[in-house]
Amino acid sequence: MKVRVRDMVAAAETEIVTLYAAEAADLHGAADVRFVDLRDRRELEREGRIPGAFHCPRGMLEFWIDPASPYHKPIFAEDVQFVFYCASGWRSALSAKTAQDMGLDRVSHLGGGFSSWRDADLPVEPVAAR
Repeated sequence: MKVRVRDMVAAAETEIVTLYAAEAADLHGAADVRFVDLRDRRELEREGRIPGAFHCPRGMLEFWIDPASPYHKPIFAEDVQFVFYCASGWRSALSAKTAQDMGLDRVSHLGGGFSSWRDADLPVEPVAAR
């Protein structure tokens, strides 16, 4: 194996902004900040999410960011700071790097992921099963 995911995450983290739970909590609710939950639907239903977070399954990120894609989502054209998060911070680090490479200017990720948010006793909202 030439490249390991741990190495990819470490490389991404040298080029992106990492926020930790307290820093992210300070941004939560700001008009110019969007939290983006990259976890799959089962994770959201089982564990809840950061209140108000936009759900973007990791596999759709590039398609939803690209304005030329038929799957583009307008949220990714907003002039806001995006805070990506997943369960532990690996998917979100790679996602933040991808979003940055695709031209989003204000991108960060939640170091330690949703687990760190929850462990800091920050607000969590339930997500109903479909």
